[in-house]
Amino acid sequence: MKNLFFYGTLRHVPLLEIVLGRAARDIEFTPEYLQDHAALAVAEGPFPCVVTRAGAVTNGLLVEGLSDTDIARLDFYEGSFAYDLRDVTLAGGQSAQVYFPAPGVWTTGDPWDLAEWENDWAALSCFAAREVMDYFGKYTVEQVAKMFPMIRTRAAAMVNAAQSKHGAGTLHGAIDVQRIDRAYTNYFALNEYQLRHERFDGTMSGVLERAVFVASDAALVLPYDPLRDRVMVVEQVRMGAIARGDRSVWQFEPIAGRVDPGETPQQAAHREAAEEAGITLQSLEPVAEVYASPGDSTEFFYIYVGLADLPDKATGVGGLDTEDEDIRSHLMSFDDLMAMVDTQQAANAPLVMAAYWLARHRDRLRLVPPKATPNIT
Repeated sequence: MKNLFFYGTLRHVPLLEIVLGRAARDIEFTPEYLQDHAALAVAEGPFPCVVTRAGAVTNGLLVEGLSDTDIARLDFYEGSFAYDLRDVTLAGGQSAQVYFPAPGVWTTGDPWDLAEWENDWAALSCFAAREVMDYFGKYTVEQVAKMFPMIRTRAAAMVNAAQSKHGAGTLHGAIDVQRIDRAYTNYFALNEYQLRHERFDGTMSGVLERAVFVASDAALVLPYDPLRDRVMVVEQVRMGAIARGDRSVWQFEPIAGRVDPGETPQQAAHREAAEEAGITLQSLEPVAEVYASPGDSTEFFYIYVGLADLPDKATGVGGLDTEDEDIRSHLMSFDDLMAMVDTQQAANAPLVMAAYWLARHRDRLRLVPPKATPNIT
């Protein structure tokens, strides 16, 4: 049996329960202190690392009587963050071990604040930890570390789901999830469910088997210049069209990208406009918050029209090399956009949705156009 001292996120008991795989009532923990050490925030993520600092005192949680299985689970979880166990003596004289960062891995900053982290990141971290610990005994620490950015992105989507605006007037019935199996995971994931749900007559359904594509939330924005009365669309190769055998695998669509952890959909829309098209949006008009395909996917879209200055020179080829993006931007008049949509030449649902929204609100938007630089238009 071993004793561990936690100075960071594992002081949050719900997270500790997930990592150890048992309830708090079955975990022996007490507040403790580690002298001559400081817990500091790191620039690379919403978590701390501990450093030696004379005279400093770090608050924490002493967890006693940990089994070999407990340590294996903790090593699996902490291993994704490049931490190693070392022996320390706590202020109360108790011997324990602490997870210290590998040298040079993290960039330290100000003292870390547990309450601030709990307010901003605890829910997301717990969702992410549940997925990470589902892989215990199935994947290596290195495999999980590679997948971790998308694990956190899927967790962020679950946090966002608790704030959804829709649902008024629909049944809020019972859902009995009996089993979830992760059939596949890498950049995306595929879950297989066995569940029962309440029926409209008040009875429960039989056990259903369903598969769900687990993706992230995404922000999509159609840039519109009210002064020139034109939009920007982007073009790139699309896997869905390739897999379906479509004769046209390069698709016109709005600017789009996933909503990163800690980022609002609006922030994501502004960031993606800069990354994919090199433009600055002056304001966002919300179009819709919708599932892409709720029958079989968690993918959720925040769709906007973004007011922007779109001179002829605004087009080009963009995207991030780190994400292997090859994205070409196009300008088209509002009339050309609507002709493309009305003749079913647009195969991207968010683009069609944003176009029809723009048709409804175009007159209002043109009354107060954004500041633009008139040129050849």
